[in-house]
Amino acid sequence: MPIPSAGELLVRVKASSLNARDLLIANGRYSTAVPPGRIPLSDGAGIVEAVGDGVSRFRVGDRVVGTFHPAWLYGPFREWGELYGVQRDGWLTDYIAVDEQSVVAVPEHLSYEEAATLPCAALTAWSAVSGVGAGDSLLVQGSGGVSVFALQFARVAGVSVLATTSSAEKARRLRALGACDIVDYVSTPEWGARVRALTGGRGTDLVVEIGGAGTISQSIAAVADGGLISLVGNLASGGGMDLTQFFRRGATLRTITVGSRSDFEQMNRVISRHRLRPVVDRVFPFNETPDAFSHFEKGSRFGKVVISH
Repeated sequence: MPIPSAGELLVRVKASSLNARDLLIANGRYSTAVPPGRIPLSDGAGIVEAVGDGVSRFRVGDRVVGTFHPAWLYGPFREWGELYGVQRDGWLTDYIAVDEQSVVAVPEHLSYEEAATLPCAALTAWSAVSGVGAGDSLLVQGSGGVSVFALQFARVAGVSVLATTSSAEKARRLRALGACDIVDYVSTPEWGARVRALTGGRGTDLVVEIGGAGTISQSIAAVADGGLISLVGNLASGGGMDLTQFFRRGATLRTITVGSRSDFEQMNRVISRHRLRPVVDRVFPFNETPDAFSHFEKGSRFGKVVISH
């Protein structure tokens, strides 16, 4: 049982969720060395059980959710710092002691399981769609956590959303969430050209890029001249970027590093105002955590995979 130091909270973890980085860590393929025995998972939510000396932001009984970057409170991104599951023990545990500055309040209408999906995927999506508004168009890739959150945030802002997928059932669910057009990337490998055709030859104002090297060429084909590509992942192997095509497009490529605590709080205000609910693919009990990882690895999920504590 951790003992909270001055300025810390003791949180009883109620739920945690999986991200692509967690699978890389578990499989020993993460870009940074992870010490043996490190407790995994960057995302979790729970209830404050005790507080250390000097704590003023929260009290016993408050519902809180962790931030992905424990030390990035506000302002521009400066460094990666220490992260859960790598330099710090993560949220796949019964209790965790965290700095009171490293958590935010859970939106009142969300369950712990829903709140646990927010720190990485939701905030990444929130940052990724920044810069578009009513009347603009957006392309999301697939139906993972970031893409589904991006679709939800974009629709709230009045943005027209197109999506790629390989499943008729997923296409149906993406349309139900508000996607106006769907492109099957298996039957249409050159899906960038198809996206341009669906947008009258213009392309989308913003592309949320998940695949990285394996999909960036199609994203460049899909984005409008002078548009924006938000790079949030590098999950697909491939040939990478054609710099000449990118140069001619006149687009901007920016990397997304999740977001600060201030960004998280702003996002939560919008989630609360619009009563948005995260899309949860499946909830596994704590003692079935290996099954949760296996399910996540299969890649057939729609939304987030959650572990209930």
